Amino acid sequence: MSDATAVERREVYYSGRVQGVGFRFTVMSIARKFDVAGFVRNLPDGRVELVAEGRSGEIRALLEAVAEHMRYYIAEVQEETVPAAGELDGFTVRY
Repeated sequence: MSDATAVERREVYYSGRVQGVGFRFTVMSIARKFDVAGFVRNLPDGRVELVAEGRSGEIRALLEAVAEHMRYYIAEVQEETVPAAGELDGFTVRY
């Protein structure tokens, strides 16, 4: 199985001016164009967390699209790839 088809879970943390600017709903709208499951939510420390599971190529394309659409708001991105847990269904905004 190639890297582009391997199923994985990506946990991504965005900092900058990422709360109060429609970041979560933009991410949700973008995510619906890709074959991924997951969620996006605001964190108390001012960051936004995005968790996505799917094929690595789909996740990479999602994250590239988010970076392109929200580039003026993102100051820093921290990203970790972990094994997929398989408990996610659809893509939602969590509160």
